[in-house]
Amino acid sequence: MPSASNAQDVAKLKWRIVPQSEAEVEYLPGKTHFWHCKPGMVADTNLMFVRAQLPPGEAHNFHHHPEMEEILYVLSGTAEQWVEKEKRTMRPGDSIYLPTGIVHATFNSGPETLDFLAILSPAKIKGPVTVEVADQEPWRSLRKKV
Repeated sequence: MPSASNAQDVAKLKWRIVPQSEAEVEYLPGKTHFWHCKPGMVADTNLMFVRAQLPPGEAHNFHHHPEMEEILYVLSGTAEQWVEKEKRTMRPGDSIYLPTGIVHATFNSGPETLDFLAILSPAKIKGPVTVEVADQEPWRSLRKKV
């Protein structure tokens, strides 16, 4: 497989090995995303695949994906995983399937960086990928009750 030297070449690839050094890095407040697969990284995909790292106390706060389903897989650390109004703890090796449109949140509840993988599909949608709802009830005060 030839190596891709620029974004146009990458987008033409039918398959691609993505070394960690070539992942698209996205720095957001309280989290870092390492994108390994999404539209624009390969010729034609309907998957999004990202490795997320959250330092202690940080989170992917309450949100949903109106047109996408998602799978999360914990590599290391401890996740306080919310699905709607239910809280569970996830540890390395645990995974969760989240159907389209369900409100969920992932909080790093441990002393080390929470490192997890997320796969979302379909990648090609008309609306927003994520809708944040943490500032709305019942999500705004739900975690405070725990």
